[in-house]
Amino acid sequence: MSAHLPSICLGSPRFPGAEPAQSDVASRWLALIARHGAAKAAALVQGDFAVALPLPDGSVFMAVDRFAVRTLCYRLDAGQLRYAERADGLAGPGTGLDAQALFDYLYFHVIPSPRTVFDGVRRLPPAHCAVFKNGQLSLTPYWVPSFQPTATPSFESLRDEFRGLMRDAVAHQLDGSTAACFLSGGTDSSTVAGMIGLASGKPAVTYSIGFEAEGYDEMEFARMASRHFGCEHRELYVTPDDLVRDIPQVAAWYDQPFGNSSALPSFHCAKKAHGDGITRLLAGDGGDELFGGNSRYAANRIFDHYQRVPGFLRHGLLEPVFGLGAVARTPGLKKVSNYIRLANTPLPQRTEDYNLVRRIGYAQVLTPALLAQVNVASVDTQQRDVWAQARGSHELDHYLAYDWRYTLAECDLPKVVGTTSMAGVSVGFPMLDDALVDFSMRLPTDYKVRGDMLRWFFKEALRGFLPDGVITKKKQGFGLPFGVWMVRHEGLKRLAKDALDSVAERGVVRREFVQPLLSDLLPQHPHYYGTMVWILIMLEHWLRGHAPDWKLPR
Repeated sequence: MSAHLPSICLGSPRFPGAEPAQSDVASRWLALIARHGAAKAAALVQGDFAVALPLPDGSVFMAVDRFAVRTLCYRLDAGQLRYAERADGLAGPGTGLDAQALFDYLYFHVIPSPRTVFDGVRRLPPAHCAVFKNGQLSLTPYWVPSFQPTATPSFESLRDEFRGLMRDAVAHQLDGSTAACFLSGGTDSSTVAGMIGLASGKPAVTYSIGFEAEGYDEMEFARMASRHFGCEHRELYVTPDDLVRDIPQVAAWYDQPFGNSSALPSFHCAKKAHGDGITRLLAGDGGDELFGGNSRYAANRIFDHYQRVPGFLRHGLLEPVFGLGAVARTPGLKKVSNYIRLANTPLPQRTEDYNLVRRIGYAQVLTPALLAQVNVASVDTQQRDVWAQARGSHELDHYLAYDWRYTLAECDLPKVVGTTSMAGVSVGFPMLDDALVDFSMRLPTDYKVRGDMLRWFFKEALRGFLPDGVITKKKQGFGLPFGVWMVRHEGLKRLAKDALDSVAERGVVRREFVQPLLSDLLPQHPHYYGTMVWILIMLEHWLRGHAPDWKLPR
C-alpha cells in the first residue's frame, strides 16, 4: 500500500554508466532496482544520496549513501510507512521524546542512528537500504568497509593515482557556480582548495574562521595555503557575543539535539559565503579518518606494546604492583598504572575512557528519573557492533571504520550539512568520494600510521603540492574555544546558567551537578568541562524550539 506515498530523491547520485540516462533521477533509480534488486542497486550508485521510492509491486525502497551525507527518517504506524528527510518532519502532535535517545545524546553529543529523539521515528544508518512490503520493513547494509591492502605497494604509483583521484573527487563536487571551500589551514581543506584550482582552472574562493583565543586560532596557516594557491581568501572572526546571539537559532535548526560545538563557526563561515553570493562550498571532512590522521591511532599502537610483554611479567609483577591503590595514586607511578589499565581495556571501550558522563559517573550527572528509563550499557553494545562490522585484519582498520560511523556520519557531516543548509548554501565532501574511499582501503596500514607519524602517505604524496608549513602543522580545524570564553564572558555565563538550570528543572541532570560544574569544574579545566556545558546548553535550546513544555515525570 504505497501508491499514495511521495518519492524522495535527494543529493547528487552518480549512476553506473551502463544504466540508461532516463529523464529524471527517480526513473534511473527505478530502472537500476528493476535490473539488480534493492541492495545491489544502492551499492552501484556513487555520490551522496537519500532516496525513498514506491515500487511498481506496491513495496517501498529506501536508501542513503555510504556516510549518510543525505539523511532519511521513517516511522511505522499501524503497519503504514511514512518517511521524511528530517526526524521532526515525522513527529506529529503528541509524539513523545525517547529517554534513551536523550541519554545517547549526553553520551555521544549526538544521537546515533537508527534512533532519533522522537518516539517511534528512526533514521536510516549510513550505507543501509530498506524495503517495506506487506506491512514489514527489512533493513540491510548494502556496503561494509573492507580493507584489502596492496601486498607490494609502489609509493610513486600510489601517489600518482591518489593525486588523480583527489582531483576527480573535487571535480565531481563542482556544479558550475563560483568554486569555493572552507579553509581551516589544515591539510584536508588546503588540499581541497588547491585541487579546486586544478579541477576548475581558476583559484578557489576560500573562507576561514578565526578566534581571539590562544591555541585556537589557525588563520596564519589558512593564509599560508591561500597565498600558495592564489586563492581569493576571505576571513571572519567569531566572538563570544556572536555565540550568545546565535546559539538559540542554531540549536533549534537541527531536527534533534546536536552538540558539536564547531557548528557555530561552520554556520558563520557559510553565512558569510552566502552573503558574498556563493551557493556551494566544499569541505575537507574525512581525510583524517580515511588516511590515519587522528592522534589516538598512534596512541593505541603504544598500548599494543604492552601486550607484547611476556605474560608472567604482566600478570605476575607489573599488574599486581601498579594495581595497588597506594601506587596508583603516587605521582609519576600513577601514569604507569593508568597506562596498564588502558592497555588492558579492549577496543572500542578504550576510546571512551575520557567520556564525560562515564568518567564523572552516570549517577552523579543524571537524575534517577532519567536513569530509570534507559539502558546505560546499550552504548557499549552498539559501539562493539559497529567495531565488529568492518572487514580488516588490522586493529587500525576497525578503528578507521568505527570513526567513519561515529565521527563522520553521525557527527561531523551533520554539523556541516546542517549549518550550510541553515545559511542557504549547499555543500560537498570530496574526501568521501567513493573511489577515494576505496583507494584508502587498499593502502597498507603503515602508509597511514608509521610509528608515531600520522597520515604518512597522505602528507608525502602531497609534498610539493601543499606548503611545507601546512604539512607539518598540528591539527586544529574550526575548534571553538567555548570553555575558555565561558570563564571570562558574562553573557555566556548568564546563557549557560539559565540553560543548565532549565535542563535540571526538566529532570535530565541533577541540580546538585549544575552548580559545581559551572563554579568549580569549568574554571579548573575549561576545555574539557566546557564541552559538558555546551551540550547541555544546546539540548535546552533545542527543547525550547521543539518541545518547550517537555519534562521527565518525577
